[in-house]
This record gives sequence, structure tokens and C-alpha cells, in this order.
Amino acid sequence: MKLSDLRPAPGSHKRAKRIGRGHGSGRGKTAGRGTKGQKARTGGTIHRAFNGGQTRLSKRLPFVRGLGNSNLAFRKDYAIVNVTDLKLFEAGTQITPDVLVAQGFMTKAEGKGLVKILGDGELDRALSVRAHKFTAGARAKIEAAGGTVEIIPTKVYAKTKRRRDEQGKMVPAPHNSKV
Repeated sequence: MKLSDLRPAPGSHKRAKRIGRGHGSGRGKTAGRGTKGQKARTGGTIHRAFNGGQTRLSKRLPFVRGLGNSNLAFRKDYAIVNVTDLKLFEAGTQITPDVLVAQGFMTKAEGKGLVKILGDGELDRALSVRAHKFTAGARAKIEAAGGTVEIIPTKVYAKTKRRRDEQGKMVPAPHNSKV
């Protein structure tokens, strides 16, 4: 087989309709556009939001800034673990998000994200727990049982907007400039 022998499969390639090529072609005169009207004219397209002369939907909806804009990209979703769940670990165990994933408390994807420990339940053994956030109750229960709490730091970005100082004056946001 040579490159010059290649042909499309039979029936897969249809010839294009030659429109507006005289009466004998069967597609002369109006060239398949019908008779008169906006769609028969050159450049006669109807806007996709056009609603047949009725006020279009985009004009009928209230103008609200940010309507439909979600904060998904900026939202912090925490995987939640309760103090009750920590009972399954041996005393003196170092508990991290990786250990919680291995034990099946959360999925791998959740383990790569943020983890929060809630204070539901009781704890009777000393554990060393590392997470991104703890409720006050969870922290108190872990420390009361003789364990330790360590917060995993998260990246905090400097604010770029101007802010007010203590006297109420506007202060430009600090920026890192090379001197």
C-alpha cells in the first residue's frame, strides 16, 4: 500500500451541496434560504439571546454584582476528623494526615488538602496529633489526655488591598521591593 492509494471509506465522504448555481441545479434562485425574511438576507443572523421580540432573559434578570460568581477557587475545604475517631490509635502514636488516610478516615485527595479535628467524643490516651486546625474542645480533650497538638502551617498570602490603620487613615499595603 502506498500513500497515493489511500481513499476514504465508501459512503463516508459526501459531496458538498453546490448552492446558488442556477435553476438546473435544483438549488438556484433562493439557494435553500426560503423566501424573504431576516434569515434569507445576507448577514441576516438572529442573536442567540433573541427571544422573538419579548424582552430577553438577560434583561429580565436583576442586575446583581457577583450573581453566579462562586468562591470555589478561594474556598478552604477541610476534611473533618472527630476526637472519637482517634480512639482507634495506640497510645503515643504520631497522627498525621497521611496516617489518617492509611487508616481509611479520609480519601487520598482529602489527605493532601486541609484537615480539621473536631471535639466530638472523648479520648483516654496520649496522642501526638498534627492537623491544620483544631476546635477549642478538641485541643482541650487531646491535651487533657496527656497528648500534644501541633498545627501544620498553611501558606498565607499578603493582602494587596489598602487597609486602615488604628487612627482610621488609609495605608497602602506593604510590598516587597528590591533596593
